[in-house]
Amino acid sequence: MNTTKKLLACTALTVAAGAAFAAGHGNMADSMTLVSWGGAYQNSQQKAYVEPYLAMNEGVSATWDESSAEAVAKLRAMNEAGNVTWDLVDVVASDAIRLCDEGLAMEIDHDEMLAPAPDGTDASDDFGDLIVSDCFIPQIVYSTTFGYRTDMVPEGVDAPSQICDVFDLETYPGKRALERRPINNMEWALLCDGVAKDEVYDVLETDEGQDRALAKLDTIKDEVIWWSAGADTPQLLADGEIFMGSTYNGRLFSVIEEQDQPVGMMWDAQVFDLDGWIIPADLPEDRLARVMDFVRFATDTQRLADQAKYISYGPARESSAPLVSTHAELGIEMAPHMPTDPNNAENTFLYNYEFWADYRDDIDAKFQAWLAQ
Repeated sequence: MNTTKKLLACTALTVAAGAAFAAGHGNMADSMTLVSWGGAYQNSQQKAYVEPYLAMNEGVSATWDESSAEAVAKLRAMNEAGNVTWDLVDVVASDAIRLCDEGLAMEIDHDEMLAPAPDGTDASDDFGDLIVSDCFIPQIVYSTTFGYRTDMVPEGVDAPSQICDVFDLETYPGKRALERRPINNMEWALLCDGVAKDEVYDVLETDEGQDRALAKLDTIKDEVIWWSAGADTPQLLADGEIFMGSTYNGRLFSVIEEQDQPVGMMWDAQVFDLDGWIIPADLPEDRLARVMDFVRFATDTQRLADQAKYISYGPARESSAPLVSTHAELGIEMAPHMPTDPNNAENTFLYNYEFWADYRDDIDAKFQAWLAQ
């Protein structure tokens, strides 16, 4: 059987198995509320698997809610009120761990619920170490990294290429954009204050280490514009309001390749992270059945590879990687734009999900107090 026929056969089996699995859990609802992040990423989800799924399931509708950044707080409030209106929520891995630990997300059997790879490999083996929680269904590997204006690099100076160039205001003057939260910023600050990569989280779990990170950030604080939405830094770069700024690599890809702005990518110390689905705990039977049917389809090998046609995030399944092809509209090869490409991944920083699940609330409070000073 050739590759195309094999994938078509696998898709048919996936859909049939998903329907059978869901049918065993009661009648399926005819609508879903999906929660994500908006922008280019949500669009890639819509194109790669929501639209195909709805086309195969006449009479079913899907509504988006762009509240993923506030998913933990909102699910806590919904649970307390006894009224969970979301059916499927896209979250970063550390938030999935928190929601799972608090009983707000449903634990799942990945091999029972998700489709195997085309060669029969179980889903748990295909996703491998990216299953960081019993409640987490991985979708993509992405990174937070820096973009910079190529036309604002000072004369006679090489373009910024190292993470500590962000803290070098003398060589690279100009405004920076950093996210209005401690995650990533604290790690980069400690790296550029001389802490070894494998000791960053040991240092950061202490009050002294947190103060040290904030002191390093103090050295550039007056030149920082703080962002909250993923679209902010790309817009600030496009408008020339900043020299460099952090954001998700897929957002920078859009600015550079789709919008053709004079922006360069700096991959050094990019922070790898995972994004994926959680299913809220205790959904009514009909809504749960629909979500299970959808998720089995939306996370199969072909669908995750298809998502990479629209955004430069690496698919979470090992079996999807060889199927990543060209951009749906630009026709350019997508593999070299992935954070996982060997040329881009020479010096990565692996985000510690469990650390931030444990320390997020305390360090958040300290960071916000520092911001207000």
